[in-house]
Amino acid sequence: MVREVVGSIASLWRYPVKSMLGEEVEVSKVTTRGLAGDRAYALLDVQSGKVASAKNPKKWAKLLDYQAALTETPHDYEFLPAVKVSLPNGDTVTSEAPDVSKVLSAGLGRDVELLSCPPEAPTLEQYWPSVEGTAHQDTVTQLLMPAGTFFDSCSIHAMTTATLARLQELYPEGQFERCRFRPNFVIEPTSRETAFLEDEWVGGILAIGETVRLSIDTACPRCVVTTLAQSGLPEDLNILRTTARYNNVIAGIRMSVLQGGTIRRNDSVWLEKAT
Repeated sequence: MVREVVGSIASLWRYPVKSMLGEEVEVSKVTTRGLAGDRAYALLDVQSGKVASAKNPKKWAKLLDYQAALTETPHDYEFLPAVKVSLPNGDTVTSEAPDVSKVLSAGLGRDVELLSCPPEAPTLEQYWPSVEGTAHQDTVTQLLMPAGTFFDSCSIHAMTTATLARLQELYPEGQFERCRFRPNFVIEPTSRETAFLEDEWVGGILAIGETVRLSIDTACPRCVVTTLAQSGLPEDLNILRTTARYNNVIAGIRMSVLQGGTIRRNDSVWLEKAT
């Protein structure tokens, strides 16, 4: 087993309501389900029975105009604090408000229900734009989510600043900001190389802080969400086209939790790989 420092935590993020903008934190508990409070809530499309996701922007692009923040620091998923949602018009509503679902439905133009408990078999719709190299073209597919969660697939997602910098080199006119990719944490690598560094980490283990150990299960394929207007950024399909053309639609890594604990911004990140 080889163990080396590969970087440090440059920023740390949780997204309390699925597909809404999230919040940056200085420290977070890591549970077997991921960062405490991450994707703790989601909206259910009452008409379809599916989880609302910006992966189908034809219905849910407006979700990226909403900001979600927990009212207290969470420690696990058993006792969730309330979430405060900031609406595009400047108003706010909390999950404790009796009319929260009514308020969100009015803003989104669809009948939704705010959930903190996932359906038994949660699913969502994913739109695939016409981008060469992606699995489908100009169609909507159904994605079966992990049981008991509001995640698309993995419990933790990360990427390096080196990957963002490499994509920016390949498409200088684009704006490759962290928010387009929605990672739980961004790693500032020790290497000064501008490259898709974390691609080579797949199959290894990331060790962070005193106890946290994460299994790097797969590289992270990107979707239409990276191209949508959000946080002052314009809609730009070439964000996804660049990722597809130069790195097989991959940007970042997907991980599961081997051992929980606490992680903090600026913590060193160690990579362990079999020799």
